[in-house]
Amino acid sequence: MAVPTGFLRLWLDSLAAMLRDKGAALLLLGAPVLYGFFYPWFYSSEVVQRVPVAVVVQDNSGLARQMLRFAQASPRIHAQLVTADEGEARAAVLRGEVMGYALLPRDFKRDVLRRANVVIPVYANGAYPLVSKQVQYGFAEAFGTVSAGVEIKRLQAGGQSAPQAAVSRSPVNAQAVALFNPTEGYGSFVVAAVSVLILQQTLLMGSALLVGTWREQGADRVGSRQWLARLLALCVPGWLAGLFYFGWIFIWQDFPHGGNPWGALALLACFVPAVVGCACLLGWWLADRERALQVVLFSSIPLAFLGGFTWPVEALPEPLQWLRWLSPSTAGIQASLRYNQLGAPLVAALPHLAWLACMALTSWLAVLWLGRRSPAVRE
Repeated sequence: MAVPTGFLRLWLDSLAAMLRDKGAALLLLGAPVLYGFFYPWFYSSEVVQRVPVAVVVQDNSGLARQMLRFAQASPRIHAQLVTADEGEARAAVLRGEVMGYALLPRDFKRDVLRRANVVIPVYANGAYPLVSKQVQYGFAEAFGTVSAGVEIKRLQAGGQSAPQAAVSRSPVNAQAVALFNPTEGYGSFVVAAVSVLILQQTLLMGSALLVGTWREQGADRVGSRQWLARLLALCVPGWLAGLFYFGWIFIWQDFPHGGNPWGALALLACFVPAVVGCACLLGWWLADRERALQVVLFSSIPLAFLGGFTWPVEALPEPLQWLRWLSPSTAGIQASLRYNQLGAPLVAALPHLAWLACMALTSWLAVLWLGRRSPAVRE
């Protein structure tokens, strides 16, 4: 029992060293907790509502006024400005007072009665995609409802009853249901993916900082057994943070979760060691405590775009489509979305788990090899 006891002592000493380093402890234990509470807070409303818009009404008819009333009743948009001057509405958009406007042109009702192909232009501020989407959807729903009523009345005037007119107008009713994001909220979409990147970056910074400190102090000159104990010790905060996010934060924030809990556990078992191995190699290479923070912080935004959820992977240059797999977050995000949100079976993300396991094995062997070839090693 001497060997297990000795290894357990090395592991406990490594945990104690991690906790004594206030900077590393803050990154490994404090940062995931703070991010878990405060990062989702910015997306707590999930869906943008009551977006300020303008309505340009140039047709003084009852139908145009009805269209305006339906636009004012929409929960997506708020008709803050009603005017007959399109230039005034455009200027309000440029000043940021409203985020878009719709134009009800002159002779609008006359063209409708003539059964002409009437188009209502809707303009939105494309600099804010979420807001622009709400502006377009809000006007489309409001005007579409009025358009349906006009068409049903026209069919009734042709001799059809109200039920017949409703069926003729829409013979097949389509209802869109978001299976894995019921609220269609931005928070449910982005936080579920970014949380994996948060886990990686905090674990990378804390572990690389600690390894860089050991390099500065010459504490890297230890045997492979102690390095193995250090690697396992660094995995502990990563596993705890992963359980904290998948097992509580997603539930607390009411994000889609728990689709395949065993798959999520398998993901953490492969993802965290892969990140720790990469962090140790990074800290060994930089051999500087502060440099690791600078490098990892700089990489966070590019890795988010390379993760495949904020930007279409097919739109990336081909070299980046290959290089992005060098970050564990790429496979981790894809596997996490499948297991936690989609409830996919284990085999659905098995290639991603296999890649993470290969990364973990390769990086750990490299760390152990570097530890053995360091001078003045004593087992």
